Amino acid sequence: MFVRCINHFSTSNIYTKYSFPFSTSNLYTKYSFTPPPSLLDQKPKTQIQTPDNDNKKKKKEKKPLPSSFEHKKLFKTDGLPFDFRFSYTESSPGVRPIGLREPKYSPFGPNTLDRRWTGVCAPAAPGNGQLEAKRNKIRDNIQGHQLTNAETLALVNTYGNKHKTKRQINLGRDGLTHNMLNDIHNNWKQAEAVRIKCMGVPTVDMENVCAQLEDKAFGKIIHRHGASLILYRGRNYKKPPAIPLMLWKPKEPIYPKLIKTTVEGLTIEETKQMRKKGLALPALTKLAKNGYYGGLVPMIRDAFLVEELLRIDCQALERKDYKKLGSKLRDLVPCILITFEKQQIVIWRGKDYKPKEGAVGQSDSLLTQVGIGSD
Repeated sequence: MFVRCINHFSTSNIYTKYSFPFSTSNLYTKYSFTPPPSLLDQKPKTQIQTPDNDNKKKKKEKKPLPSSFEHKKLFKTDGLPFDFRFSYTESSPGVRPIGLREPKYSPFGPNTLDRRWTGVCAPAAPGNGQLEAKRNKIRDNIQGHQLTNAETLALVNTYGNKHKTKRQINLGRDGLTHNMLNDIHNNWKQAEAVRIKCMGVPTVDMENVCAQLEDKAFGKIIHRHGASLILYRGRNYKKPPAIPLMLWKPKEPIYPKLIKTTVEGLTIEETKQMRKKGLALPALTKLAKNGYYGGLVPMIRDAFLVEELLRIDCQALERKDYKKLGSKLRDLVPCILITFEKQQIVIWRGKDYKPKEGAVGQSDSLLTQVGIGSD
């Protein structure tokens, strides 16, 4: 039965009714597609086969992107009369390292700066001792005449209030870095002043932080409350200076050891006994991570009037942080470092201790020019 139907369909329908021999439905005559003449006139594109394109097509050769290190002209730094350092507050020009941890690769990139990198800084052109006078002259021209009390009060109320503006720069463990100068000028493009929040080790010596900010950024601190500063750009501020950016953080050089085997004036046994005694003392204070340490120096000076050995708990700090802190205390208090063991700083006032007149932290209780504002 099934074979008979196939034979009947093949003989009657396929060869007689339809023009296309392989169609199997009568719907083709109703819904057939007739191509327009424009398509019939077109000839198919034939690709010439060559030995090269027998395989896959060759990919187009991409031109290499221009490197950021390729500069035809050197960056001129005549308008910045100071030595370029990674950190201006955490490195002292007077302290010379005893070695370098890496070759003298410039962090500004090869052949990009008109200054030579010494491994510590990129010194400015020698000006016979006139660089500081040149910076002061530039700063005075930018600042113009002094702000009035009303103008200072308006700036403090605007830029010192977190609810009115969120514009803020955080100054952390590295202190005032070179690239931070560019951030300050970028904020000054949109606002007259910027709020700077200081945290961690640099807050031990806030006087140095304020001095370096005014010296390197050519601004003026119009308000200071604890670790919060407001830096004013100046009346005649028009165009920010071109500041070359550091492309990577250079490694710190090698400095002499802070802790010596024997303390000057003591024997080896006396030094060991002093270290054991210092670690067993109750802590004078416990430092928090990224805290404000502005009152630490006057606290130590007051405690040295009664005690000769002091211990500071630094368990919340990293090792490199409390080492920097110890070196600052040695110069500011002054004192003698005994040990850094067990994340503690043990300091000794010395045999012939004389209290230093004036304290670094005394100015923290006073506000500059205007005593109004909040963190």
